Amino acid sequence: MADKYKTGENAPESGKFKVEGLVNGNSHNDDTVIDIEKGEQFPPSSSSREAAYWVKA
Repeated sequence: MADKYKTGENAPESGKFKVEGLVNGNSHNDDTVIDIEKGEQFPPSSSSREAAYWVKA
């Protein structure tokens, strides 16, 4: 199972990450992939603007 990171947490490494699900459990249709640098905070989902779980893409 891939490590999951929540909106607001700092990225443990630089790379591409994608939304795996929303923190509130609502269903989502979000195929957003972001480039993030080590130490940057994970953002909310770009489509729903809600807190999300991110996994390495």
